[in-house]
Amino acid sequence: MAVERTLSIIKPDATRRNLTGKIIAKFEEAGLKVVASRRLKLSQADAEAFYGVHKERPFFKDLVSFMISGPVVVQVLEGEGAIQKNRDVMGATNPANAAPGTIRKEFAESIEANSVHGSDAPETAANEIKFFFRDLDIVG
Repeated sequence: MAVERTLSIIKPDATRRNLTGKIIAKFEEAGLKVVASRRLKLSQADAEAFYGVHKERPFFKDLVSFMISGPVVVQVLEGEGAIQKNRDVMGATNPANAAPGTIRKEFAESIEANSVHGSDAPETAANEIKFFFRDLDIVG
């Protein structure tokens, strides 16, 4: 399996509850390495741009409002099969359907406030990483 990079976002519901370290530990325990990280507060324009692919969906406004409601931690995770491994560690989008031991099963408050975001494909990962990080910021 190839070494990949993927974007991870620890969302406002998790940062508000001081779960950042516990979530990062789950990624590291799964063999993923944090090679870039920063804590920030998204502006409305940034959240709308980042989630622009969902602009026509009914949940778009609520998603943007949620993502600007508090700080987030954006990070680049690296490892073999990092994209799928990240998604496995996160668990299903709906925490009610997430497997035991996954981030969303353990920490999500709801399907909307589900604690984490992760890229879903290599192309998406590349674009999402570039949204938040310059090459110089990523140290493997």
